[in-house]
Amino acid sequence: MKTLDDMGPSKLLDSEQQRIRYAADNLIFTKNLSADAEACDALDDVAALCRTLVENGRWQPETAMRLLDDVCECGPDSPVILQAA
Repeated sequence: MKTLDDMGPSKLLDSEQQRIRYAADNLIFTKNLSADAEACDALDDVAALCRTLVENGRWQPETAMRLLDDVCECGPDSPVILQAA
């Protein structure tokens, strides 16, 4: 996750970094996102984290979207949350 590495530890708490890595790992190892509840939940968690980071003024919306896009690209196909957009 180059985006995560580029941001460095000052932009995210350790627990936030772990949530993102957990989602990316789940997406990498799933074959069918729509059938993998754990991967979907992890992706939803990252989306919620990104919203919180923007709402709290810690991140710009563009940065949050870039991270979410990068995490989504770890999966096998277009994630459900992006298909609805």
